[in-house]
Amino acid sequence: MVSPLTSLRVLSLSKDEVEPDVARKAAGKGPRACPQGSIMVRRLIKILVLVLTALLVLAVGFVGMRFVRWRQENEALKQIIARLEADSRIAQVLVTQVREDPQGGPASTTIKVLEFDSQGRPLVPRYFTFSGNIIQFQSLVVRFDDSFVRRGDKLKGKSAYLFLKVFFLNGPRTEVFDMTPLREIPEGYRINFPTAAGDALQQDFWDQFWKYALDPAASRRVGIKNAQIEAPGTKFIPGILYTIKIEHDGGMRIDGEPIPEILKGERIAP
Repeated sequence: MVSPLTSLRVLSLSKDEVEPDVARKAAGKGPRACPQGSIMVRRLIKILVLVLTALLVLAVGFVGMRFVRWRQENEALKQIIARLEADSRIAQVLVTQVREDPQGGPASTTIKVLEFDSQGRPLVPRYFTFSGNIIQFQSLVVRFDDSFVRRGDKLKGKSAYLFLKVFFLNGPRTEVFDMTPLREIPEGYRINFPTAAGDALQQDFWDQFWKYALDPAASRRVGIKNAQIEAPGTKFIPGILYTIKIEHDGGMRIDGEPIPEILKGERIAP
């Protein structure tokens, strides 16, 4: 049989074991010190959490910046491509003046050339004067592989074209005007981007365009079926509106139709 004194002592010891810090405080002693290793572990965990949080923030920021840059470049590229693609009307030509030579020589003919982008928006018109009226347009037409056309590829689903020169053949007196200098950004297709990144992308695009368009070996690697020079031409006379078209297979032609009667002899207000 256990005595009451023994039971009291067991109860007292059990309480000290369950609440050691309280018991030590009651005895005028401070709480037991934590082992040094436990403190170091907690500090390392805190540092690790901070480092992982910082890395996560940096990763999210990096991905966000890449996404924004990708969107900007994608939009810039779409604008550039939109000015090259076409599958119908690409330019209109009108004779604005015919001037007779007082010395009895051939009459000079001035034409107005208005190009359009793939959305039908007019570019800046240009004027050219020749000492004849059988005028040709030298053009670079880039055709892509049929597979791109069939699936409607956004960048290679249509033929791309550029007017290089406009000329009047007359033997040694042939007259030629440049419309698009080789290896330069065509003025009619230059886009004024608000950022330097857009300008750099535009320059790189045109560098690559000329490289692939003028190098058959390189062009095949990027899906270009062929890039060739075409020079459609016709006899340009007053009273006719000429339309230069590029067909779905990439061929170019010049159609002409009379100017509507209501416009003849009128000066149209801008």
